[in-house]
Amino acid sequence: MVTRLALVTGANGGIGSAICDCLRENGFEVRTMDAVEPCDVLADLAVDPIPDFAVADADVCVSVAGVVDTFAPAHSMSAKQWSRDIDVNLTGAFRVVQACLPGMRDRGFGRIVAISSMAGWMGNADKVAYAASKAGLQGMIRTVAIENCALGITANCVLPGFIATPGLLAMPEWNRNRILAAIPSGRFGRPDEVANMVAFLARDDAGYITAQEIGIAGGLELNTFSIAALTKEPRSSLDLWPPLTEATGDR
Repeated sequence: MVTRLALVTGANGGIGSAICDCLRENGFEVRTMDAVEPCDVLADLAVDPIPDFAVADADVCVSVAGVVDTFAPAHSMSAKQWSRDIDVNLTGAFRVVQACLPGMRDRGFGRIVAISSMAGWMGNADKVAYAASKAGLQGMIRTVAIENCALGITANCVLPGFIATPGLLAMPEWNRNRILAAIPSGRFGRPDEVANMVAFLARDDAGYITAQEIGIAGGLELNTFSIAALTKEPRSSLDLWPPLTEATGDR
């Protein structure tokens, strides 16, 4: 059996580290890339050159690196805030995928998995740049899939919802409860649940799955609003559905 090499960007984050662990458990050799150490390749994907040695032999490219802490509504977001999210989350992801493609095309095999977000489908108040970057990522990956599907290369997006990463768990309890109130399954996702989907899509025998956007969100996109519920007094704050103004993601 061939041992595949997987390059994982954003490898030190809550989701990224879970993906690295899961890939190793499934027999992949893993090469880590991040903007902070420890990692095999230290690089800021928005600005730094991507070393050839990091990408030339990558059979699998998992793009996780992203920023999630920019908060501003559309009417007052600064150009600097907008560019930060687009440069890292979209352009950075494109740069690493683009760098991996020549070797994959030469070898006639490749698995590309990008971590997008449910915000790319649904939008997210005060996160206009983040939502735009993740929606753009989905269009980019779909196009990469179109251009390379006849060459043994697949490209898919995984869309996490609210995942129990250190960033989310550090939020005040009242804010976590507000978020839980909007998740029909009533719980946060686990990083390993995202990682397991990535590992599946990276397998050799997942070659007939491409250009897909797979949500891992506990039903976040479902409309579970009920008029009947308005006739009853809420039992707790968890019975209410207030709008979300904060979110977390990769970290």
